[in-house]
Amino acid sequence: MQPYMCGITKEKAGPGLTYRTDLPVPQINDDEVLIKVHVTAICGTDVHIYDWDPWSACRVVPPMIVGHETAGDVVAIGRNVTQVQVGDRVSVETHIPCNHCYFCQHDHKEICQHVALFGCTQDGAFAEYAKVRADSVFKLDDGLTYEQGCMFEPMGAGVHGVEAAEVAGKTVLISGCGPIGLTAITASKVFGATKVIACDLFDEKLEIAKEMGADAVINSASYDLVAEVHKLTDDLGVDAAIDITGAGAAINNSLRSVRSGGRLVCVGLPSKPVTMNLTEDLIYREVEMTGVSGRLIWRTWEDFSKVMKDPRYHMELIMGHRFLMKDFEQAFAEIRSGVPGKMMLYPKVIE
Repeated sequence: MQPYMCGITKEKAGPGLTYRTDLPVPQINDDEVLIKVHVTAICGTDVHIYDWDPWSACRVVPPMIVGHETAGDVVAIGRNVTQVQVGDRVSVETHIPCNHCYFCQHDHKEICQHVALFGCTQDGAFAEYAKVRADSVFKLDDGLTYEQGCMFEPMGAGVHGVEAAEVAGKTVLISGCGPIGLTAITASKVFGATKVIACDLFDEKLEIAKEMGADAVINSASYDLVAEVHKLTDDLGVDAAIDITGAGAAINNSLRSVRSGGRLVCVGLPSKPVTMNLTEDLIYREVEMTGVSGRLIWRTWEDFSKVMKDPRYHMELIMGHRFLMKDFEQAFAEIRSGVPGKMMLYPKVIE
């Protein structure tokens, strides 16, 4: 195997990333696997790391390889690895649990006290090769492409939100129609929601939401969301709302759109504290409010497999443009300009 590889690194504290061709191929430990990366998608987290915002500055220790939404082939395994073998096609769970803390021992590895983060607190997958602990890889079905494989991690957050909302037999509001919100729309239908209402600020996104299975759409920049939701639910409100946006106004509108005794699930991450009228909007109405972090390991992955294979899920509406890793600046520029879809980076060849 070649001794060096290409990859994208965070070289030092401060804005920017660097493309390099002289990175050493990782050496695996006994409990790790080496993956030949086929494709890695750009996440909002990667944009934060590029910009070096406070979240990144508290977690990332340069120099390191970034990127985590990935899929590829196992090309080497450690001596203690039994879960996978050379030749397996895999994706990677970003949250790498310690397996020993209270939460890991009580089936909540997604909120491990000592979690490591692939591509954030340890080297990731914007590279030709990546290493990761073997119990953090997910074997892909033969019917799934590598591009679909790297969607498990990001879209899993939306599916986890649907799981937390327990949507079967319910009317559901999805706030935010980016890739994760679109996935949550289809997932809600797959898992038995009777009506899905989608809202966003842009009509173009709402048109796509209809294609992904939304029964009704609302432009919350043009209409009073709470009033429109009540019109669609016999003045009751939805049984469950899932906020993908992380925006304070959207979270408050989602809460007020939920009927008394309903549930609000927060998936999006607010960039600053959110002010809420808990007395009137939550406590007096006995609304449940919860958040989700990442994915349930491995239940969400299995659930998303079902969603991805459903004819109502249109992956082509989620995917964005393809770039070689050396052209990552162009991919980041498209994200910042609002070009829709997940931008995909390939180490050397776009297949």
